[in-house]
Amino acid sequence: MFEAVKGELAGFRRVPEQKSGSYPLSATKLIPRKVFFTTGVGKHEDALVSFELALRDARIEKFNLVTVSSIFPPSCEIIGIEDGLRELFPGQIVFCVMSRMTSNKKGERIFASVGAAIPPDPSLNGYLTEYHGYCNGENAGKIAEENAAYMLRTAFGIEPARTFSITAEAEVEEFTTVVAAAVFVL
Repeated sequence: MFEAVKGELAGFRRVPEQKSGSYPLSATKLIPRKVFFTTGVGKHEDALVSFELALRDARIEKFNLVTVSSIFPPSCEIIGIEDGLRELFPGQIVFCVMSRMTSNKKGERIFASVGAAIPPDPSLNGYLTEYHGYCNGENAGKIAEENAAYMLRTAFGIEPARTFSITAEAEVEEFTTVVAAAVFVL
């Protein structure tokens, strides 16, 4: 619970039914129900602005993005970007797994990829991996998928039911940023 003092947030306030040291937020399970995947590219003379433009291209610039580690939640439904955006609100804190690369080495190609490995049993978690860098002829999406599949195999001793990836690539002009993201909907 929060207590407002003179219109400002003063902090947590224990309520009688709580145990010592616990707060209401700690009891909340933030397990995503849905996820969508998106990519974007931004170019500008300023690195931060190029990142903002990449987020705009990916259509996720209106959210307060919090990057998380690479677990695909059990029973999480994969949805399209339009369906996902309909469930989110500007300013909302949104969790995501994001791969990001920024460079100003003109003429180079950069990439950002997120790979996914989904288990055959929906009660198990899967894996998402971020992979980014300079293009050198490798298939970045395939490597991201293989990394996710490896994590699933070594965690549970099973093969994934499905793997896939999303990748953003761009030739560097000024500062260029590429992003790939798995965006969670709670």
